[in-house]
Amino acid sequence: MVSSDIATRELENPIDVAEYLFRRLHEVGVRSVHGVPGDYNLAALDYVPKCGLNWVGNCNELNAGYAADGYARVKGISALVTTFGVGELSALNAIAGAYSEFVPIVHIVGQPNTKSQRDGMLLHHTLGNGDFNVFTRMSEDISCYVARLNDPLDAATLIDSAIRQCWIRSRPVYVALPTDIVNAKVNGDRLKKPIDLSLPENNPEKEDYVVEVVLKYLRAAKNPVILVDACAIRHRTLEEVHDLVEASGLPTFVTPMGKGAVDETHKNFGGVYAGNGSNPGVGEVVESSDLVLSIGAIKSDFNTSGFTYRIGQLNTIDFHSTYVRVRYSEYPDTNMKGVLRKIIQRMGTLSPASVPQVNNRLPDSELKSSDQTITHAWLWPTVGQWLKPHDIVLTETGTANFGIWDTRFPAQVTAISQVLWGSIGYSLGSCQGAAMAAKEQGNRRTILFIGDGSTQLTVQELSTMLSNKLNPIIFVICNEGYTIERYIHGWDASYNDIQPWDYFNIPKVFGAKEGYKGYRIKTRDELTKLFADQAFCHHDSLQLVELYMPREDAPAALKLTAEAAATLNK
Repeated sequence: MVSSDIATRELENPIDVAEYLFRRLHEVGVRSVHGVPGDYNLAALDYVPKCGLNWVGNCNELNAGYAADGYARVKGISALVTTFGVGELSALNAIAGAYSEFVPIVHIVGQPNTKSQRDGMLLHHTLGNGDFNVFTRMSEDISCYVARLNDPLDAATLIDSAIRQCWIRSRPVYVALPTDIVNAKVNGDRLKKPIDLSLPENNPEKEDYVVEVVLKYLRAAKNPVILVDACAIRHRTLEEVHDLVEASGLPTFVTPMGKGAVDETHKNFGGVYAGNGSNPGVGEVVESSDLVLSIGAIKSDFNTSGFTYRIGQLNTIDFHSTYVRVRYSEYPDTNMKGVLRKIIQRMGTLSPASVPQVNNRLPDSELKSSDQTITHAWLWPTVGQWLKPHDIVLTETGTANFGIWDTRFPAQVTAISQVLWGSIGYSLGSCQGAAMAAKEQGNRRTILFIGDGSTQLTVQELSTMLSNKLNPIIFVICNEGYTIERYIHGWDASYNDIQPWDYFNIPKVFGAKEGYKGYRIKTRDELTKLFADQAFCHHDSLQLVELYMPREDAPAALKLTAEAAATLNK
């Protein structure tokens, strides 16, 4: 203790560790902190408002993790606070999803004081075996960096490193904050110098060589195309993508996970490529191309309609955050951002092929139909006609995730889904975080499409939305249970059924006041009228719509993917 006091006296501008941590988070753009209070993090939470941050008290840690994920996808980074053991373990599913899908979350865990840990005391929230590192070890494989703030002498350095790694690698980091370190002192003068968030520079000679190799194949190609996927978004290369699309004039497509990465009103945009589940005409163009510039690809089963890509590696150049692969030659430690920028500057004039026309026109079968049933074939183009620029659109694992492929977005739309990790219920928690971020950005519209079964897993976050005065528009697709599971296995099995709820009245149970209004929509005319209602479209409080659809109806892409999943499971 004496040495610690001496060290504190030697600091020119001492500041508490917790204050340093939260001020650094504020510096990188975090304005709201998600989480659940617990006795090992309470003292740290006192610093949240002191540092200009808003505390979002979630209903449980899993939901808080989902919310932090949604917030980070809009703002660029987020913070989550849980307590030791019981709290952090409840959040692990959400953190694993963020790791899987490259979402940057700073996960701060309040821990027992360092002396109790050294002495192996029999404390609550432990396994009773004196091992205080067991939960940290559980998080190590789903975190790109672990900072154990057990000593104030290196706490500030570890905090800066954790936030930097979280940002540049776009994955969760774990910060362990013992109770006796919360108000220990660090050098506050470090805050005068911002954290370096710049990417490590590519080796210039190597980068130039890779650029020339890419340009050789690009200039020789007769019908090249661009295919943009999720990691282009996560690793912050959208400016380069936009400039490449604009400068090259090449037909440009996105994957399901890449929705929102490209301005879908741009003349070069050709739609969604997902193998057999592609938009009409897209598969033919992409698969007949002699060169695919693939940016940030994640070739998972649901992102490729059950691994139905037909693009040969011999005709592909892959751009990633840590390497570039040209056909079968890989160039490690080469970030795509610098490579893409030089390609744009040096490629010259290309002769692009024609681009498939993408619009929100209803299929002829739906245009001619007098049936009032709300089908997926009718819904998703209609949603596209209703959406506005700058909207945030969330879709849940299931029918909504696949249906949104058939929606052409206006400009500047942010799309949020969890196609790879696919945790049911994710999108409702994520919607809370996204709506909080939208509020901070000037109240962009936040719109969620979620199934009735998924809603039942995380419905408590409606309460958090209400308490924080958020105003998302939530469509609960009522189709009698787990439709995607039915298509994979057990069509009439009871485990795919759910208990029907009175969804649009649930916000009232959570304390919604006079401003709240729920809707029950069962026909096309009712939904068309609702979409035309300006009071509904621009409301200042949460709105929830029960949207009734047939139990057996699903987007074509879901049916294809589910069939492939069922076959693979066997």
